[in-house]
Amino acid sequence: MFKFYRGLGTAGTITRMPVSKSKRKRYIPPPKPKPKPSPKWVPILMVTMLGIGVLDLVLYYLTLLPGGSPLWGLLSGFALIAGGFFTGIFWR
Repeated sequence: MFKFYRGLGTAGTITRMPVSKSKRKRYIPPPKPKPKPSPKWVPILMVTMLGIGVLDLVLYYLTLLPGGSPLWGLLSGFALIAGGFFTGIFWR
């Protein structure tokens, strides 16, 4: 419990060991503030883009989309779905 050592400059005197200062509580930073909730249009835009992207892909595979190049129907569907996922990143 107590550690004893020979004091400096004294011949044969035993004194108490000083208490270590490292046993203090460590600094705890204040908690981070909560982020603001996202605007109402973010989840609406996300669901709309996902829905239109899926509908575009379904119409593409059913060959009901008008257009010259068949690749644009596929690319636009995947682009809308990717945009919906990207918008979902910002939803809190």
